[in-house]
Parts: sequence; structure tokens; C-alpha cells
Amino acid sequence: MPIAIMWHRRDLRLHDNAALYYALKAGRPVLPLFIFDKDILDHLDDKRDRRVEFIYKYVLKLQDELQQMGSSLIVRYGRPLEVFQDLAKEYEITNVFTNYDYETYAKGRDAEVAAFLKTVGAGFHSYKDQTLFDRDEVLSGSGKPYTVFGPYSRNWLGKLADPFYLKSYPTEKYFDRLEKTQPLPMVTLTDMGFEGLGENFPKPTVDDALLKQYQKMRDYPAERGTSELGIHLRFGTISIRDLARQAQETSPTFLSELCWRDFYFQVLDHFPHVEQHAFRREYDNIKFLNRPEDIERWEQGMTGYPLVDAGMRQLNETGWMHNRVRMVVASFCIKHLLIDWRIGEAYFAKKLRDYDLAANNGGWQWAAGSGTDAAPYFRVFNPTAQAEKFDPKGEYIRRWVPEYNSLDYPAPIIDHAFARQRVVEMYKEGLKKED
Repeated sequence: MPIAIMWHRRDLRLHDNAALYYALKAGRPVLPLFIFDKDILDHLDDKRDRRVEFIYKYVLKLQDELQQMGSSLIVRYGRPLEVFQDLAKEYEITNVFTNYDYETYAKGRDAEVAAFLKTVGAGFHSYKDQTLFDRDEVLSGSGKPYTVFGPYSRNWLGKLADPFYLKSYPTEKYFDRLEKTQPLPMVTLTDMGFEGLGENFPKPTVDDALLKQYQKMRDYPAERGTSELGIHLRFGTISIRDLARQAQETSPTFLSELCWRDFYFQVLDHFPHVEQHAFRREYDNIKFLNRPEDIERWEQGMTGYPLVDAGMRQLNETGWMHNRVRMVVASFCIKHLLIDWRIGEAYFAKKLRDYDLAANNGGWQWAAGSGTDAAPYFRVFNPTAQAEKFDPKGEYIRRWVPEYNSLDYPAPIIDHAFARQRVVEMYKEGLKKED
């Protein structure tokens, strides 16, 4: 019997899911699919990676919800092209529906799968779901992508005033069109060479009370002033449209953060070179020192600057770091220690449970001065002043650096005033070499 496949990736939910809605509306019975991608997982050194455990937890949830409706979820561990080649032998596939992914690897993967599906007479359809606006929906008056956040945000907010963009996709109306099947087999973490830690992940909701206090409390790492929804947005266990509607009603500041997220996605989509290079190409001429001993002390949280060390230890222990502290540790890595932003970004990519290429890359290039609308290179965060301002009682620092103010705590790895002068001179020299 002909069926359509709903390929879940960064959208591990049934509610308000664009591709699932269009798949169900198309008329053919729909059988959902999730692939644990070997081309991604086999490159993860940490076999207790929190992200894999999170994905697995929500794939199980998805499977359970589908089975309660008499359907199921195809779950495979393999390379996507090979999985679809196998599925084409098992099922009469008419179309594959999925939500668009903006990363370079994902674009190549999807093109490869779409090309194969064409050879067997099946269509491939992708939809906007993980952002509020797609690459060409918020453009300048001349039809070009924005590279400065201010005018982008004004246009973005203006468009968002139209309720159309926040309208939910009523998938629930069409669940009777899911393919009816017996429960399908499920791979285990062990099958894939991973193990779980029994991690307690943040819930996929945020209280209105927190959002109303967000502007006031978001910069204080000792307080619970942020939503910690990054991992849910990363893997689509929460609807970006639901969250934006909630923010519209409670917190313009939080809504602005969602705008930054869209901004960095469209930068990555329009300018894919940012994955490996500075957005502003002249910044590739900067010669960083990249001393292994400095990299190690930064990674381990042993720099002698307590706010930096607290942030890195929080990251290493929990897979998460407060956003204000992320800015401080990134600036310190690049501008105090002269470590290439790509090294810092790669460490975050390895450790952050909510790692998202677009946002992570955008944040690191902002700190380096090399990105779109970035901080000027001569802006150097003073980590001591940042600690005094945003952790005035030292509660966050004491939580993660209990030996602070004892003989066991290391002396500062570098003097702030010296580091600031050195990095400004280094940037000036590097930028002289612009081709």
C-alpha cells in the first residue's frame, strides 16, 4: 500500500509540526521515521553525550504517543541515504515530508536523499519549522540578507505582528491519517555504543512569571532567570511558534532573543562560510597563539579568574552554562589568551547540551569581533568587573569554585590590562594584512 514518510529530525514532537501537518493533509497514510545518523554519532567521542540521551528520551516519547494512536515510529541507526534505500525496498513510498535544516551537512544529506527518492518516483518536501522566518522572508529593501541585527529585528518584529506567522499547525485534526501498524522495533543506546546518565533535563515549558522577570534577572547566573529551553528548541521538542506567542504577551526581551536566534540562522543559511571562516574575511588574518597550556587551563576552569572558571566548570559538569557567562568566557578565551575562536567554539560544540551551530557560531564570532554586527575588537570584557556586577555576592562563583580565596586557587593566568593592550595590538596588526 502506498504511504508517505514523515522524517523527524530537529522536530521531536507531534504538536504544531509543519511537515507532519502537510504530510497528513496530503492524503496518503503517514508513517513517521527517525534516523540516528551514524555520520553524526560516530564522530562523538563522549559515549555518554547528553544530547544523545536527550534525543533518545524524546524519540521514545514520540514512539509511545504514536503507538497509543495505533501507529508507530520507524527508528533506524545508520546513514540516511542507506536507510532510505532499505525503506524503499520495504515500503511503497510516494513522498517524504520533513522540516528544513539549515546546516551545511544537513543540506548535503537532504540533497542526496532527495536525489535517490526521485529515482524511485518519490517526492521530497521540506518546510520551515525551527525558525519563525525563513531565509528569504526577512530581507532588506534591496532584497538582500541583513548583516546587522538592528534593522533585521525591526523588520522581523513588524512581520511578526501578522498573526499568520504564529499560527499553529493543527496536526491533531488529522491523526487518523497515520499509518496503522503494530509497534515497530526500537534500537537501544547500547546498540549505538552509547550509555545514558539518567540526566534530569529542563522541562519543555517556561512559566509566565519567569518571562515577566526575564529582562531584570537574565544576567545574574546565581539566579534562575533564564528559561534553559535551548535544548528543546535545538531538537524541536517545543514549538517555536508557541513560545513566541507566549513571549509576545509577557516579555519583549525574551522575544528579542528569539529574533537573535532567527538572525543567526539566516546568517548561516545565506553565508555558510561562517562554519569555518570569519564572516568578515579580513579577520581570518589574525594570528592567534593557541598555546596548549592556555587552552587546557581555560577548558578545565583553572585560569585564576573566578567567573571564567565557574562558567567552564559548570559547562564541564552539567553541559550547560549561563548566557552572560558564555559571553565572558568566550571573550576571555579569544582576547585574554589569544585562542582562536574556532577552538573555543569547538569545545562548546562538544560540551553544550543545547549546542546549536547557528547560535554558537554567531556568539563566538560576535565575541571575536569577526561576525555580523559583532562587538568591536577593542571591546574586551573585564572578567573581574563582570563578576562584581553580575555575581555581587559571589554565590555563583562559590557554587562552582569552592576553593576560591584559598591557597589552592591559582593566580590569574594573565594580567587583564596587559591582555587588553596585547590583543588590541594583535588585531590591528592582523587587520592591516587585509587583501
